[in-house]
Amino acid sequence: MATADFTIIPLGGGESASVSEILAEVKRRLGAQDKVVFEMHGMGTHLQGDAADIFALVQEMSQVPFESGRPRVYTILKLDERRDRPEQTLADKVRAVDEWAGGRVDRVHDVR
Repeated sequence: MATADFTIIPLGGGESASVSEILAEVKRRLGAQDKVVFEMHGMGTHLQGDAADIFALVQEMSQVPFESGRPRVYTILKLDERRDRPEQTLADKVRAVDEWAGGRVDRVHDVR
């Protein structure tokens, strides 16, 4: 099992700096597949699954901005694959840090 985080940054070609429409299509396609667990967040997407499936999925998702007419796409992938444990999920990682911190201490809020 591997965990990952990826970010797709479409560059150039658009009339607007917004990429929400492109990322909405990425989200639809992520939801249509069943090999990799995903969770979008404000700065990218968490992934969990087999490393080969993650690599293939990220490659596929990085094509979406090209399909919408963007001439350049910058994709960032961070992958963590452990083989000393049978399975480690994203939730396991958060739980381990929370235990060391003495409980959950993060605060997610709208900063407007």
